[in-house]
Amino acid sequence: MPNRILVLSASAGAGHLRAAQAVELALRELDPSTVVRNIDVLSLATPAFRRLYGAGYLDLVNKAPHALGYFYDLMDTPSRNLNPKRDILKLAVEKLNLRPFLRLLKDEPWDLAVNCHFLPAEIIASLRKKGELALPQMTVTTDFETHRLWVNQPCERYFTATEEGAAYLAYWGIPAKDITVSGIPVHPAFSRPKDRQLCLKNQGLRGDRPVVLQMGGGFGVGPVKEIFQGLLAVETPLEIVVAAGRNDALAKELRQLRPPARHRVKVLGFTDQMDELMVCADLLVSKPGGLTTSEALACGTPMAVVNPIPGQESRNSDFLLEGGAAVKVSHPSLVAMKLGKLLADSRRLAALKAAARRLARPRAAFTVAEAALGALRKA
Repeated sequence: MPNRILVLSASAGAGHLRAAQAVELALRELDPSTVVRNIDVLSLATPAFRRLYGAGYLDLVNKAPHALGYFYDLMDTPSRNLNPKRDILKLAVEKLNLRPFLRLLKDEPWDLAVNCHFLPAEIIASLRKKGELALPQMTVTTDFETHRLWVNQPCERYFTATEEGAAYLAYWGIPAKDITVSGIPVHPAFSRPKDRQLCLKNQGLRGDRPVVLQMGGGFGVGPVKEIFQGLLAVETPLEIVVAAGRNDALAKELRQLRPPARHRVKVLGFTDQMDELMVCADLLVSKPGGLTTSEALACGTPMAVVNPIPGQESRNSDFLLEGGAAVKVSHPSLVAMKLGKLLADSRRLAALKAAARRLARPRAAFTVAEAALGALRKA
């Protein structure tokens, strides 16, 4: 019988899905005989719960980011009690709304679950504590710091992005032997060296001036238009590529803006060629989501972080700034001034690129996959 692995995530933002896809592809590449099923658990939820958990997150990002940061910090309270009453109530609501997921776990013969979101991890841990399930699980965190919500025991192994994330897991009582500092899983395409000139040709870019790639995440959220207008105001001639994600209305709106003659501009919707675009880019202007940041580092591309969402993004921003791989722009109105200076300073830009390469862990997905397959061989 071939091994059967569940790779689980939740579509609360695009990053968790991309991390799960990366692990799935690495598993298939390393052992094609293993049966791998990649599931967004919110696809098995009631419509109301899916709306609240998935789309509700995006609503907070767009309309009340500081509220999101407040709840992020509130749920990361420094208590040693990992099973407070509020968590018991939360689990009851989750299980009530995820009955098809519970049936999937109990009715099919899985050998291992690899979680790229804390929602499935806490449900599996709860079922194991009650003796209703014996499925081993591993958890892969998707930001550069760890949060209490990711701690769900029993769990055989945790994968973190950084030593700091590992230390925080240890604070919550996770044994050091159960923690691996792997980086954040990115698509295997980001682990393969690429020729920049070929990538420029493939993407229809000339590369005769600084190439700036602007992203708004997989769903095209945040002040993308305001940041784009700031880039258009930069005096240095630029080649600007904007990836609007799945936000078609935003892409249409950006295409209607007339750029100054000194710039060349290309507006894209959703694209699966981000690995080539990041290799082309001299600078990425983006929200510092864990996956986007990890992909940029894998390509040696520094970032300009504009107005990060309080919570995990502000912590990701701190990681990049401490590592010397990014600059921070506190408000879209400052994009033209701050990035204009940076793009005119080739030595500073080169230093940022070197720092990005030092921080990169492009084979994180393979580290996770190798550990998962190794655990099954020992079982």
